[in-house]
Amino acid sequence: METQNFETLSEAINNLTQKGYTDNFVAEDTCIKALYAKKEYQPEDLKVDGFYRFEGMTNPSDQSKLFAISTNDGIKGTLTMSYSANHSQNIELIKQLK
Repeated sequence: METQNFETLSEAINNLTQKGYTDNFVAEDTCIKALYAKKEYQPEDLKVDGFYRFEGMTNPSDQSKLFAISTNDGIKGTLTMSYSANHSQNIELIKQLK
């Protein structure tokens, strides 16, 4: 995937959606779920095609990362990881992504 710079998270998500990354992934306790496809995956079943980092406008420590992900069975989507104290993603599963 080519490298692009986006001003906002929503701009990046919209661009990736146009490129076919239409599902939303969430990293739960024991798996990463594709919400629309209603499927569960382990990190080895997923590939990170690209990622983008964003910092908050008012607080530079309010960071997030957007991952463009494809699965071994053809699902493409995004996973948003917030580095704020109120995130609900399983960071250890995300770290295992290729």
